Amino acid sequence: MILPEGSGALADDEIRSNVPALPGGSDLGVRLASAIVIAGIAGSALWVGGWLWIAFVVLVSGVILWEWNRLISASDASPLGEILWLFFGAAYVCGAALAMVQVRLTYDDPWVVLLAFVMPIVAVDVGAYFAGRAIGGPKIAPSISPSKTWAGFAGGALAASLVALGIEIYDFGPAAAAPGYNALSVALAILAGVLIAVIAQAGDFFESWLKRRAGVKDSSNLIPGHGGLFDRFDGFLAVFFVLFVVAVAPVLIG
Repeated sequence: MILPEGSGALADDEIRSNVPALPGGSDLGVRLASAIVIAGIAGSALWVGGWLWIAFVVLVSGVILWEWNRLISASDASPLGEILWLFFGAAYVCGAALAMVQVRLTYDDPWVVLLAFVMPIVAVDVGAYFAGRAIGGPKIAPSISPSKTWAGFAGGALAASLVALGIEIYDFGPAAAAPGYNALSVALAILAGVLIAVIAQAGDFFESWLKRRAGVKDSSNLIPGHGGLFDRFDGFLAVFFVLFVVAVAPVLIG
């Protein structure tokens, strides 16, 4: 089903009302089990690094591109527009994938990658979830993602800033290049956390917008209780794509 332009799109609860519930009325157990499996596979690949990490990133990127193409094909894009969207998707996903690979190749210690590059993005989701549930309040863009609130964004930005601040104070990972800290470095760490939250949330909204154009709840049904890989990695894609543009691409070009 393709959502007509200007229709206001379907709200998440409207879409979910057409999705049959699992026996027992809750899919919490399935979601938890799927999350544990995903985290285990991703964590193992990250820990081992090398070709295993590259293979993992390539596999995930390939699946996300397949999901991207499904969303574009189901949208109301013109034939030329569809081709342009597919090219953009390839650049977007592959750029983020190259950054993910490069970060792991640059840092031999998997803890650096996990705590300095992964945890700030995870903190955005965790902080946004709990702040949004506890405070609620005005929505950011209800026509695109009815569940996202300004309070949730603030909670995500705060959580990511705390992680970035800890990295700066303890001179961990990238922060080790400039030992010690002062008022400026602390302010920059907090700013980095806020920027990560903005980019990750933008990636989330972007994927939600693509799904609404396609009239679907999830990018696919590959992960029980979670939807598709694009649904799980939308924030990571956005952050690592920006990292690719500002840090990886200039090195490759130069």
